[in-house]
Amino acid sequence: MNAFNGASRWQPQALAVLRIVTGLTFLAHGLVKLIGFPAGAEPGQQELMTFLGIGSVLETVGGALIILGLFTRPTAFILSGMMAVAYWMFHAPSSPYPVINGGDAAILYCFIFLYLVTSGPGAWSLDGRKK
Repeated sequence: MNAFNGASRWQPQALAVLRIVTGLTFLAHGLVKLIGFPAGAEPGQQELMTFLGIGSVLETVGGALIILGLFTRPTAFILSGMMAVAYWMFHAPSSPYPVINGGDAAILYCFIFLYLVTSGPGAWSLDGRKK
């Protein structure tokens, strides 16, 4: 008997935890660039009409929507593309190796969001509420 045989029954809740934690960390990246919170975190508050400023709005709003599980699939689609662009524009030019160019998080976010596009939000989402 395999100890993990019954684990799949928790898949909707595990997916929701992945979605919520991903949304929280993504929101945190956005808040640093949008309003400089928490103070001292890099890269700090950015000018709104720059790549990082526009990214901060997408990270903040998108992160909140992902946490709530609201418009999950279209939001995740946009954010996945944003992270692909971020990797190729800002990380890959300095080195082909993610551990050197600092692009690990961008790659992970890109593929987690891509997974959310295909899987949906899981449990505990506003998308899944009964109408």
